[in-house]
Amino acid sequence: MAASGKAGYREAAGTRPGRSRRGGYGGVVNAYAAVVLAGGAARRMGGVDKPARPVRGRPMRDRVLAAVADADPRILVGPAAGVPRGVLVTREEPPGGGPVAATAAGLVLLPGDATVVALLAADLPLLTRAAIDDLLHHLDTGADGVCFVDEAGRRQTLCGVWRVAALRGAVDRLAADEPLAGAPLRALLHGLTVQEVPWHGDGPPPWFDCDTDEDVRRAEEWAR
Repeated sequence: MAASGKAGYREAAGTRPGRSRRGGYGGVVNAYAAVVLAGGAARRMGGVDKPARPVRGRPMRDRVLAAVADADPRILVGPAAGVPRGVLVTREEPPGGGPVAATAAGLVLLPGDATVVALLAADLPLLTRAAIDDLLHHLDTGADGVCFVDEAGRRQTLCGVWRVAALRGAVDRLAADEPLAGAPLRALLHGLTVQEVPWHGDGPPPWFDCDTDEDVRRAEEWAR
């Protein structure tokens, strides 16, 4: 697997929390981890550290991490500055190498007994715990992963939860054929069984991402 080694991460200040357990998902998921991808270049915002950009006074990255506060571990793949306490931090190889390389780097830090992971973009300021709960509830034994799908039928793959074994297998298969850096996410997920979930909750969709200044303005209006 072409990814950052364990020596390449640091933990944000503070001790790592104990493993949390969840219920309420029909007995399907009892615990989960989270990998948040925060290494994009944000070219349409002038190359700023987009996930650190605040929405209503709170960095988008921190809003995403708060939505998975009960995940263990929580792993951020991206710059380490200002990351909340108890979050593990690593970087993809090379930095800025894209979502597949970042996913691989995050998977390296998962403990051996991790079975389910939320894979999330760091620029989803409207993501909520209710949305994560919905995804976990829909992860049945016949799927490799589950993600939201928008009204046009487009999968929101960086707003989903996945079987760790399936993702690791996909990374290994893709790495055998091509470099992970620069590879599209659809190439990584090709062949996996994905359950699509429409959003029926209140408010704006949890996969709303901020690629432009206008997106941030809209998120400011919607965010709580």
